[in-house]
Amino acid sequence: MVSRPGHVIAGATGIILAAGLGSRLALDGAKYLKPLLPLAGRPLIHRGIDSLVAAGCTKIVIVIGHEANEVRRCVLNKPVDGIELVLEVNPNYRLANGVSLLAARRHIHGRFILIMADHLVDRSIMELAGSHEPEASGATLLVDSKIDSIFNLDDATKVQAKDGRILDIGKSISRYNCIDTGVFVCSPRIFDSLAAIFANSGDVSISDAASELAGLGTMNALEVGDSRWQDIDDLAMFAEAEKALATGTIISV
Repeated sequence: MVSRPGHVIAGATGIILAAGLGSRLALDGAKYLKPLLPLAGRPLIHRGIDSLVAAGCTKIVIVIGHEANEVRRCVLNKPVDGIELVLEVNPNYRLANGVSLLAARRHIHGRFILIMADHLVDRSIMELAGSHEPEASGATLLVDSKIDSIFNLDDATKVQAKDGRILDIGKSISRYNCIDTGVFVCSPRIFDSLAAIFANSGDVSISDAASELAGLGTMNALEVGDSRWQDIDDLAMFAEAEKALATGTIISV
């Protein structure tokens, strides 16, 4: 069954991960910081902020790292009325994305919505996330079962889900029936998983923590239905995102 957005829950905290190198993107011969990449004239980081506002967030934590001052300047040059913007630096931004999420832990005291700075997401997906309550000791990943519509399937994070529960997640798993959209609604419990894995191995991805929660039966999947989204890792993905905006396939905020 496909879930539909209900009433957005106001007052949530949002997190944007914007710390990485973004080394695969060069536009018109120039290298861009990925969060500052102008997609249809607007930097990705501004689109991410507006997406979380549409999901009901009134506090947004942006985790930065690579060229942190440049990203900070771009964010603070465009304040949003009624929204608290918090910039948190992850000095270990060359590690996996779970380390960046851990950097935001001290700002989180309850349910939060997590997005990636390099994903273009339809407004309806953010409204769905904004109306969802995760399990008290778990998390929910918004997933897309329209596998044939994924622009670069090889690069996507795959998910095997059944009856709303995630059984397996990873880029290289062989059995999967949906795709990770990069949008999560989480309880703070995910930080415990991230911290334990990081302490044991010196690195951690969000997929690692999701796998651990899946093993505990508390990692859920929420289907996005007909709504569209696009990861933006290279020039081909960037072009596809611009096309989706131009044609109305993705309704950005």
